[in-house]
Amino acid sequence: MRDHYTITELTREFGISTRTLRFYEDEGLIHPVRRGRTRLFRPADRVLVRQILRGKRLGFSIAEIREIIQMYKSPPGEAGQLRTIIDKAAEKREELRQKRKDIEDTLAELEQVEEACLGRLAELRVTS
Repeated sequence: MRDHYTITELTREFGISTRTLRFYEDEGLIHPVRRGRTRLFRPADRVLVRQILRGKRLGFSIAEIREIIQMYKSPPGEAGQLRTIIDKAAEKREELRQKRKDIEDTLAELEQVEEACLGRLAELRVTS
């Protein structure tokens, strides 16, 4: 394992912009070492970037990700962090189920509208 990674290496590895890494730094999620104007990321920062991106893919906000990361570093520690992740995952899963139901309802309504329009078009052709 290496001692440090450059911003360019991490952006290439994770397919993100330098602006994204700077944003995570500004938000206090990662803490690269500075050598002049150069940012050098430790392996721990690299792991955090991976976890942040995973959290974003799962729909967690930056505030939620920050909360989870901070729990690992202080009480209630890893156990509390894991319980929080379980709770938040259940919330996200329920939100997604509701969104899926809403989409299914909207699709059904669109099908009804389309059928009604097609029926009316057929009537207009018959009467004209």
